[in-house]
Amino acid sequence: MKNALIVAAMAILMPAIATAQSADAFTHVAGNVYYFQNGSYNSLVVVTEEGTLVVDPNGRTAEQLQNNLPSLTDQPVTHLIFSHSHGDHASGGDVYGDDVQAIAHSNAPATLGGVSLDAQFDQEHSFQLGKNTIELTYLGPGDEEDMIATVVRPENVVFLVDVAAPERMFYTSLGRNNVQGWYQQILTAEALEFDTFVPGHGRVGDHDDLTNVRLYMEELRADVLKGLQAGKSTNQLVEELTYPDRSHWQQYDTWRPSNVRGMARHLIKSGIVDY
Repeated sequence: MKNALIVAAMAILMPAIATAQSADAFTHVAGNVYYFQNGSYNSLVVVTEEGTLVVDPNGRTAEQLQNNLPSLTDQPVTHLIFSHSHGDHASGGDVYGDDVQAIAHSNAPATLGGVSLDAQFDQEHSFQLGKNTIELTYLGPGDEEDMIATVVRPENVVFLVDVAAPERMFYTSLGRNNVQGWYQQILTAEALEFDTFVPGHGRVGDHDDLTNVRLYMEELRADVLKGLQAGKSTNQLVEELTYPDRSHWQQYDTWRPSNVRGMARHLIKSGIVDY
């Protein structure tokens, strides 16, 4: 009886937002922060008493997220943030109507996801939504030229897209040629204060997961550079550099060979190694 009374009292005291943790299609992260997953894509959702924030309302997710939002809150989407301008993430904004405040980096186009941007910034930008502070940080040029990280406080949750993901290999051959810039993006994100790491793709992790991604890039660069300097071919390096301690990482079988090839291409084209 005593335990039942305690449980009942806790249920009364818990805020309405927190009771939505088990809402269908949304996964609770911490406090007011959730993410919505559609296939391999994650969108960050912050629910407050003054409105709802969605980060990366990509076209694969936007309409389904909007349709399921009443299961989580009665507050409409009032703010959209675009992490960068890649079409697979920067789409679907038009689903939420014309009254939302849309925000992205100053290098992004003035229109993203079918909506005109209301605010663009150069280095840092923050705003208050209900009891949450939203902090946006430009990560510099690298994997796209307009990439930003979103940190939600007081939950200390970071939403980081494409630059890194917990225990996930880098995308194919390291994307474009600015691998050094990509590395700097990781360092900039790693310097942010956060506890929980929600990626644009893959599982949720923590700050140590981002550090492990950075260590993998450093190890990959050092190993490929050493091999090229020893006169080994890229094909030889693909066969030799297997990283068995990361064999459990997502996309290991398909992207590990491409990671090696992409790093070799970067080191050769940038003139770091004479090959």
